Amino acid sequence: MKQRLSKRAAEMTQGGIRAFFDKAAQYPDAIHLGIGEPDFPTPPEIIEAAERALRDGYTHYTPNAGLPEAREAAADYLARYGVRRDPAEEIIITCGGMGAVFAALQCLVDPGSEVLIQDPQWVNYAAQIRLAGGVPVRVPVYEERDFRLQPEELERRITDRTKLLILNSPNNPTGMVLTEEELAAIGSIACRHDLLVLSDEVYCELLYGGARFHSIGAIPEMAERTVIVNSTSKTFAMTGWRVGFAAGPREIIRKMTVLQENMVSCAPAAGQAAAAYAFRHMPNVRQMRAVYEARRDLLLEGLNAIPGIACRRPDGAFYAFPNIRGTGLTSLEFCERLLEQQHVVVIPGSSFGSCGEGYVRLAYANSEEALRQALQRIRRFSPCAAKS
Repeated sequence: MKQRLSKRAAEMTQGGIRAFFDKAAQYPDAIHLGIGEPDFPTPPEIIEAAERALRDGYTHYTPNAGLPEAREAAADYLARYGVRRDPAEEIIITCGGMGAVFAALQCLVDPGSEVLIQDPQWVNYAAQIRLAGGVPVRVPVYEERDFRLQPEELERRITDRTKLLILNSPNNPTGMVLTEEELAAIGSIACRHDLLVLSDEVYCELLYGGARFHSIGAIPEMAERTVIVNSTSKTFAMTGWRVGFAAGPREIIRKMTVLQENMVSCAPAAGQAAAAYAFRHMPNVRQMRAVYEARRDLLLEGLNAIPGIACRRPDGAFYAFPNIRGTGLTSLEFCERLLEQQHVVVIPGSSFGSCGEGYVRLAYANSEEALRQALQRIRRFSPCAAKS
């Protein structure tokens, strides 16, 4: 019998995040600090906006690029950060931020194209690059430099096959936030080597302790070589709604629109109307950010009090990325044993790249009570804590 699966499908594997999520199903009392999903409900005003849209007949196909009002709301939202895009031709509403990343990579990456990604970095970038026929090239970042992308490390890995750089700030999994000066240095490298940039900005509203968000797309010389991706999922607790957007040069957005026509046709109509309301009114964002910051501080204090564990303070997103080398366990051993013995779900840092070995990722998108219980269980589990 002929091989039924394509070579592309046969090579696909489940990511480490979902693998631990599935494994945790056998522990009913498990505390989940694994998947990066807000534990808040979607703000009622956004739900009401969707209900109004449904009553008003938003139950049909929309243009492949999305409702005009949704694209206009996304354009106005970007303008807050100094990014100017024509909503008619330079913005597409997608099925979540992941749909935007996938479509962008399919339209930008040729077989053999090299794409630079940070290491450690969100697991799906490398998988999606390979699906597009490209080659992910990892650029290491180090705890001693606050997990910040270093221009010299970046430039060292550029070849004549390098086409694209993926940026993610605030960062998953490290919580690092790039400064305006750092983005300018990265932009200079992109211009010098004629690189495109895919800037994943889905955590841009989740900043703490005075950190400020800057978009590389706001740098004038980067406007025509940057595709920005954002989403309603993290900012508005709308993960299940599957609405995001991409903004970039019109020739790229046009092709992404044709691709979307052949994939899903369009994002859900009522969800687009709800997203338009969310981006214009920003309901509950300040309150959620304050809650996340309090949780971050609680988690950091608790982790740094456990022998064998040390955690730097993240400036954005909702992840802590503690160093667990002092426990004597690998990232995978730590996470598997913690789940089996104490029923706490965290993700091995090695899932995010080889530079993530020796670390684990914890999402503080859970209640303070759950975080306190998780810290107690981690303390009971930690080999070093048992010896102290």
